[in-house]
Amino acid sequence: MRDRDDDLAQPRKTGGIGRNLDPDAFGRFSEAIARTLGTGRFLAIQTVFVIAWIALNIFAWRYRWDKPPFIALNLAFSTQAAYAAPLILLAQNRQDDRDRAQSQEDRDVNARTQADTEYLARELSSVRLTLADVVTAEDLTQAVDRVTQALQDLTQRLDQLAVGPTEEVIGEDHL
Repeated sequence: MRDRDDDLAQPRKTGGIGRNLDPDAFGRFSEAIARTLGTGRFLAIQTVFVIAWIALNIFAWRYRWDKPPFIALNLAFSTQAAYAAPLILLAQNRQDDRDRAQSQEDRDVNARTQADTEYLARELSSVRLTLADVVTAEDLTQAVDRVTQALQDLTQRLDQLAVGPTEEVIGEDHL
């Protein structure tokens, strides 16, 4: 059995810098930086800053703190890029995580919707099969019409039977 410190699958838990750092707070900070760096406003401000920097260092002979090739300006941009790139990547990773979670939620909703749709289709089919055996109003009307016709026929026959023998009896008495 391996010791916990020898397990390379898990990072070591060390005490020190960043132990109590809230990853979500740092992630929100990196997203704010990424949103700021990706705007036209930031590019315009940075362009004005660079033009002013170069102009002051070329034309203000007395205060030239960064002579061409502008080593300090390059150092500032390198430092900005060194910090901006990981922050932008962190913001993109957080966005990817949110997108994956949203995609999973969408798949779950779609699966539930499909299951509900299939259930409703089965229920509708069951109702249709049940209604196929149900007597309709037209069937009842036809049946009542047949019974009415049969009763009329019986009534006529009974009338004929009742009238016929009575006449015969009356006819025999008169002879």
